[in-house]
Amino acid sequence: MNAYEIMLMLDPELPEERQNEILARARELIEQRGGSWVGHEPWGRRKLAYEIQHKGEATYHVFHFDADAETLAELTRVLRITDGALRHMAVRRPAARRAEREKAVTPTG
Repeated sequence: MNAYEIMLMLDPELPEERQNEILARARELIEQRGGSWVGHEPWGRRKLAYEIQHKGEATYHVFHFDADAETLAELTRVLRITDGALRHMAVRRPAARRAEREKAVTPTG
């Protein structure tokens, strides 16, 4: 298993409930495929450097998890087709940074 983090940019006009549904779906997918959810950091609403789908702002979320490459590929596919997800980017966390993040991130449950 590898440690990953995904920065997810959601449509700022989405209701809070829909944003939570998207995050819950991502968490369920990771856990159903044998991965583990480490934590979630809501960054809030921020201005974009350029418009995406005619939006000047986005709501940012960063979540950390451990999973295999197939799970990451499926999660990326799901986020790509999810309405309300403007952009996302997954990166692999280095081992040293992983231990540091796990201390700083509060698990959500």
